[in-house]
Amino acid sequence: MNTPTYDQIRRNVRDHYEGVVTQSQLTSSCCQTKVSYDPVKDVAHISAQLGYSKDELQSVPSGANLGLGCGNPQAIASLQPGENVLDLGSGAGFDCFLAARQVGENGRVIGVDMTPAMVSAARTHAENSGNTIVDFRLGEIEHLPVADETIDVIISNCVINLSPDKKQVFQEAYRVLRSGGRLAISDIVTTAELPFAIKNDTQDLYSGCISGASSIEELTTMMKQSGFTNILIQPKEDSKEFLKEWLPNTPIEDYIVSAVIQAVKA
Repeated sequence: MNTPTYDQIRRNVRDHYEGVVTQSQLTSSCCQTKVSYDPVKDVAHISAQLGYSKDELQSVPSGANLGLGCGNPQAIASLQPGENVLDLGSGAGFDCFLAARQVGENGRVIGVDMTPAMVSAARTHAENSGNTIVDFRLGEIEHLPVADETIDVIISNCVINLSPDKKQVFQEAYRVLRSGGRLAISDIVTTAELPFAIKNDTQDLYSGCISGASSIEELTTMMKQSGFTNILIQPKEDSKEFLKEWLPNTPIEDYIVSAVIQAVKA
């Protein structure tokens, strides 16, 4: 079996999320594979499972929340008025619009996503809602279209696991953060070696936020090598309840868990 290149993996992921944002009836979504999907009922249910409040869900532009993710980075980011925030893999803009509420008119929120349809959708939501704080940019999280040392906080929701070059992601994150800047990330980590069939599925299960996940030890090493300090990776055991829905008839919750990932640029 030929090992796919990084570019092939990125193309698979990009194609997957192009479908997520353009299809009215989705056959799969991040972090949910091969399940039926109701764009109204399921989004609210999924987001509540991930820790978003009713107020948060009602505050964003219609269509910005696609029910993607594995947690709520807003809950750990401690965003302050006037801060500059960067969202890695911003999708249709859900977390960016929530961050904009917290940083206020003196702050700024940049969302970066490699899927053109996602960026287009997010920009449309911003324009229709009159939100001038958010700025959505097309780009890869391994090569951020963001200037050095301009960001106070980086958030991300179940996206870094999709990158085939996670160390490069953390190096880029370190580059764009100001001294004292911080990471506030929700993502999937492995708790045991993935079965061969799952680990080597570089299409459906990779795009589904499963087979590309790394262990806590691997992520910690990459973050330290990139220069981060005060690294905290805290598994959320209660996430196993919704993880059971990601891959029915397979005990995937025995191998992965959603985690809170935090660190600081000294």
